[in-house]
Amino acid sequence: MTHQPTDTIDKTTRRKVLQSLGLATMAMSPLKALSQSNLLPIDQVKIICGFPAGGTADTTSRRVGDKWAGSAYARNPALVENKTGAGGRIAIEAVKNAAPDGSTLLLSAYSMLLIYPHIYKTLPYDPFKDFAPVAMASVLSHGLAVGPIVPTSVKTVKHFVAWCKANPERANYASPAAGSTPHFLGALLSLNTGVPMTHVAYRGSVPGVTDVIGGQIAAMFTPHGDFLANHRAGKLRILATSGKSRSPFVPEVATFAEQGFPDLTVEEWFGFFAPAKTPASVVAAANTAINQALKDKSVIDSLALQGLLPLGGSSDDMAKDMRRQYDYWGPVVKRIGFSAES
Repeated sequence: MTHQPTDTIDKTTRRKVLQSLGLATMAMSPLKALSQSNLLPIDQVKIICGFPAGGTADTTSRRVGDKWAGSAYARNPALVENKTGAGGRIAIEAVKNAAPDGSTLLLSAYSMLLIYPHIYKTLPYDPFKDFAPVAMASVLSHGLAVGPIVPTSVKTVKHFVAWCKANPERANYASPAAGSTPHFLGALLSLNTGVPMTHVAYRGSVPGVTDVIGGQIAAMFTPHGDFLANHRAGKLRILATSGKSRSPFVPEVATFAEQGFPDLTVEEWFGFFAPAKTPASVVAAANTAINQALKDKSVIDSLALQGLLPLGGSSDDMAKDMRRQYDYWGPVVKRIGFSAES
C-alpha cells in the first residue's frame, strides 16, 4: 500500500479550498455593485420634458440627448417625451416615480423644482429628497415682449408700464406657467410700479408666443430665446431681457436693470435630474455625457438659436446652486404674495 506525501495532499487540499473560497466570495459579492456594473451603458435613455416641442426646454433636451449615443452612459441618442401640463409638474412626478437606474431623466428649468415649493402647500415631490442632480445644461435670460395689441410707440419697459396704466382692460401678460420665473418677473414689475397687470398662464412658451403675435394677449414674459425668430421677423418686439448684461443674441435690447428695474435681474438654468437613489456611478456617467455634449459646436450653435448658452459643471455644482436658488426665491415669493390658491 502506497501513501501520498503529506505535502502533496496539503497542496491539493489548499488549492481546492482556495477555489471554493473564491467562488463563495463571488457569490456573496453585493448584488447592488453587480447590478450597477450591468446598468451601463444604457440601451435607451428617455428624457422627460414638461413643456411643448419647439421651446427652449425641448431644444435643450433634444440637442444634448442626441449626443449621448456611443458614450459610456448610453448606446443610442436619447428619446424625448414631452409631458406637458400643470406647469411642468406632470413631467416632474413622472420622473420621481421612474426606476432609479438612469434610463429616465428629467429636463426642467429650476423654477419648477425650487420655486414651486414656496407656492404649493401640497406639492407631491421634494426637490432635494426625490431627485438626484445630474448636471446643469443651459442658462438663459428671460424677456418681455409685446405684440400688435401694443402700439409701436411703446419701445421701453417704462413705455409699456405707462400703456398698461392707460389701458387697464388690456394690461395683461402671458407666462409659460403659473408660479414660474417669468410669471414672477411680471408680478414684480406690476408690484414695483403699482400698475395692475393681469397674468395669464399658458402650457409652455410656444402657445403664449402664438397668442401674443395673434393679438389675443398684449405681452409675454418667457425665456427670450422663444421670442428671437419672431422678434427678428418683426412680428413682436422684445422690450427688455433679464440678464446681468445684455443678451449676445439681441445686444440692441437693454436689460431690465439698465431701464431702471434691477429687481428683475434673473438668469435661469435648465438642468437634468435623475430619480433619487439612482446609483452614483450612473449619475457620474450621465454627467460626463452631458458635459461632453455641451462642448460640441453643433450643440452650442443649436442652443444659440434659442437664446441659450451651454452651462455644464458637476453634480455638486448643481446641488449647491439648487440650494441657493431655493433660499433666494422664498422671500421673493412671500413679497409677491402668490400661492397656488391665489
